[in-house]
Amino acid sequence: MSKKVLVTGITGQDGSNMVDYLLENTDHLVYGMARRSSNVNLSNCDTFIDNDRFQLVYGDITDSSSINNLVQEIQPDYFINFAANSFVGCSWEMPEHVMDTNALGTLRCLEAVRRFQPKCRFYSAGSSEEMGDVDYSPQDKAHPPKPRSPYGVSKVASRFLVKVYRESYDLFAVHGILFNHEGLRRGEEFVTRKISKNVARIKKAISKNEKFEPLQLGNVNSLRDWSDSEDFMSGVWLMLNQEEPNEYILSSNETHSIREFVDLAFKCAGINGKWVGEGMDEIFLTQEIDMGGAETRVLAQINKAFYRPADVNLLYGDSTPIREELNWKPAISFENLVERMVKNDLKQNE
Repeated sequence: MSKKVLVTGITGQDGSNMVDYLLENTDHLVYGMARRSSNVNLSNCDTFIDNDRFQLVYGDITDSSSINNLVQEIQPDYFINFAANSFVGCSWEMPEHVMDTNALGTLRCLEAVRRFQPKCRFYSAGSSEEMGDVDYSPQDKAHPPKPRSPYGVSKVASRFLVKVYRESYDLFAVHGILFNHEGLRRGEEFVTRKISKNVARIKKAISKNEKFEPLQLGNVNSLRDWSDSEDFMSGVWLMLNQEEPNEYILSSNETHSIREFVDLAFKCAGINGKWVGEGMDEIFLTQEIDMGGAETRVLAQINKAFYRPADVNLLYGDSTPIREELNWKPAISFENLVERMVKNDLKQNE
């Protein structure tokens, strides 16, 4: 009989990519959990919603009854939890919801596994935001948790809940620490998708010789370790299929600034620009030749409204252990990631 995999958060980037990966690389039956609402957005599920080995189920990790019922009914061999309130910026605005969803949500999943299917292998999605105010670079698994946001705190709590349940109840439960990962299904509230979407908007305006509003950004000096979400799915699956549960970091082993991302994104759209000025007055300019001659245009500018109460300045992961021990490595480079995202938004904006 085919094994069964329960994946939560399938309307989001990671959950939907995980379902795609499983349907393409295994013969397992995949149950994808979404929250029932008056208007369920399944736009990220188009590639698999009609697949014979996929079944859509409804539940909510803030509701223990729904999770208990799904685990009892499905009896999954694997439980992959990607459901979360995953936007760091809003975690200051709704900290209780973030903790309830991300930390207590993990607890509810672990309890359901413990009570109704203890042989199930459980995966909890961690985050580089757990590292926070980093002590050293690159950050490895031994780096102490020093979160700088309610979101980061919620993921640290999940990490230790997984550890406690693994050691207390002998569950196969792992918490993978995933550094920043983006892609074609990234939500528009995230800075990378915000950049690629606005690049497409500005490119279209320039091509029509129309005026446009510049891209508004916060701290462009922040450094992040960016990968493509699709690359991380094989790493998650490798973690779940080890002989003994061991946790790993997934990362590109590189770090790039938001200003680099902006520069490269505009270049991918055929627009060359340069950063000028300092601090809050810094702007990203370009020269475009049109019928009126050479005109300098402001493509992007700094806006204090997009600064966070406390920011993480540097994230730079060390995924050497999983590369050496489980033979995982990413296939999509930082440059390819930016190009893929920009081309996708250019196509959508045609």
